[in-house]
Amino acid sequence: MTDRLSPRDLALAVLIAALWGFSFIAIKAGVAEAPPLAFTALRFFLAAVPLVVFVPRPKARLFDLAGYGLCIGVGQFGLLFVAIRAGMPAGLASLVIQIQSVFTILLAWAFLRQRPRAAQMLGAGVALAGVALIAVSRGAASPVLPFVAVVAAAAFWAAGNLFSIRAGRVHMLGFIVWSSLFSPLPLLALSWALEDHSAIVRAVTHPSLTVWGGAAFLAYGPTMVGYGLWSWLLSRHPVALVAPFSLLVPVFGLSSAALIFGETLNAATLAGIAVVLMGLAIAVLAPRRATVPTSTRAD
Repeated sequence: MTDRLSPRDLALAVLIAALWGFSFIAIKAGVAEAPPLAFTALRFFLAAVPLVVFVPRPKARLFDLAGYGLCIGVGQFGLLFVAIRAGMPAGLASLVIQIQSVFTILLAWAFLRQRPRAAQMLGAGVALAGVALIAVSRGAASPVLPFVAVVAAAAFWAAGNLFSIRAGRVHMLGFIVWSSLFSPLPLLALSWALEDHSAIVRAVTHPSLTVWGGAAFLAYGPTMVGYGLWSWLLSRHPVALVAPFSLLVPVFGLSSAALIFGETLNAATLAGIAVVLMGLAIAVLAPRRATVPTSTRAD
């Protein structure tokens, strides 16, 4: 495990943030035409089938595969899609969910004994101050329950990160494909229990380009490429070094939401984005003197 990002890994981290940021556009468009839990199930079904037939199962414990699939597919995205359908602005959702970076660092410290460096904690704190500034400037008119749902989604994302770290250096494409198998059935069960049956049937039997195109993009872009590369980076670098890059997601999410949906960027929002970037610079570029434990498993 190395405590410095190479130029390649730095570029990959930014690419992941861009894919995740743009994904909020596809989410908002998709849940406008399909029940959110059913749409989430479709996303993860496409991520698993038919690739599971051709991609070998990774050398990871079934517990870690199932834990990752349930935390990311059901917990994180189930809650996120429901929140956006309930009125959470796409750009603001891309921001609030980044509280996962703090959850991830704290959980890795508590359960995996990965002690963060002072510079990494300072950088994360500065970046989160930028997140708070944007939230204050944009969140006054947002509904409370969807906001809480996105915070809960962030907690599930952090828990999912721990399962990917526990899996170690496995074949990440296989890890994402096989873990995705554990998401569709629970999501469909929840959808059938909580959502309108006629809307579910209509979304499946009369599919629109928006629903199926959006689900395919989410399955193969942010899920396969984004989470595959993210898990790969987490397996090779300390969590506190990688996790803050998720704070770039709202930069792309807010910008694309403003462009596509007209969600405005005021002066406070732009200032908050600048603070986020400053925090990332501190976390990534600051001198690294402390010793970081190399344990990545919670055995």
